[in-house]
Amino acid sequence: MEIRIQKERKGLPFFLFSLFAFAGLGLEVILAFFIEPFFYGKELNDFSTIENILHWIFTCVLWATVTNLLIKLSKNKLDFDVFSFKEKIGWQRWLLCCIFLAVSIVASIISWNGMKVVKEFLYHGWLKFIFQYLYYAFEVGLFLLIIIFAQSAGEIWFKNEKIPWGGILLALTWGIAHIFTKGDLLVGIYSSLGGILYGGVYLICKKNALLAYPIILLMFIL
Repeated sequence: MEIRIQKERKGLPFFLFSLFAFAGLGLEVILAFFIEPFFYGKELNDFSTIENILHWIFTCVLWATVTNLLIKLSKNKLDFDVFSFKEKIGWQRWLLCCIFLAVSIVASIISWNGMKVVKEFLYHGWLKFIFQYLYYAFEVGLFLLIIIFAQSAGEIWFKNEKIPWGGILLALTWGIAHIFTKGDLLVGIYSSLGGILYGGVYLICKKNALLAYPIILLMFIL
């Protein structure tokens, strides 16, 4: 009979995987500010409708590749299945998720001075709107991985499963990065607070990624 000895998990590999997920998001910067301007001869803000759509498509392909790679590598290298948490949640936790979603929507309305999804539809038109929201769906997938891996790292290091370590790291990476990419401190602060809320949703969903993803996506796009 084969006896498998389970090694004690270390936090650093999980932390590094969360940073790899963040680096995956950063690939868009290389695409948008270096590669595409070289071929198009213009800056991102001057892209045509087709060029914007191609940018979102190329970014989605990059993000999908990184997401798939990290999920597979985490299984092989960390013996960790992103989808291993499959416990269902009760109505109390669903209620908490709805509260988090409501808070996020109110904050978005204040920030955008109206419904984000409506304003973006009116601004972009239906064609660009479809591809931009497809882009958002892949973006949420990657920063959910930041949350998942960082949550495991925090729990291993600090022996506390009630603190949203993943949300905190998302706030310190993806959130703060918005200050530089958007050039707006308030946008960065708003994104950082959103990151912590997303990390909280992941815990409320008992780390069930398949439950947390659609809720976080709604929080992000509405």
